[in-house]
Amino acid sequence: MTTSIPGASAPAPATDAGSALAALRCRDDILQALFWLRGEGFAADADVDGVARLIGLDRTLVGPHLGGLVRDGYLEERAGRYRLSELGAREGGRRFADEFADLQLTAHGECPPDCPHCEAIERDGCTHCVTGRLED
Repeated sequence: MTTSIPGASAPAPATDAGSALAALRCRDDILQALFWLRGEGFAADADVDGVARLIGLDRTLVGPHLGGLVRDGYLEERAGRYRLSELGAREGGRRFADEFADLQLTAHGECPPDCPHCEAIERDGCTHCVTGRLED
């Protein structure tokens, strides 16, 4: 398994909290993008340019993070293409679910007509529809 990327240097050490946060966000975005690609059936892997396009960053910024994710066991690299490892799939899925959790809530009125939790309740007052959870 190769972990170096031609023309890419190792990620620069974080010199402040902002750059450390940006590095974490880039790694999260890579895992989420590869998880989404695989989950939608578009591709099981991607090259540096494909990942860079998916997350909207330059390949010179993405490449070092791909190498780091390979070294850390989240990705596998074969012939310049990156795919999620078992660990990467778990983490990518978790991060994807966390990122889009608010978009997965049921809207008021999307419940079946006989939903006992929503009947005769206005949208803003319906905890079930707003949070997706039932009140205790």
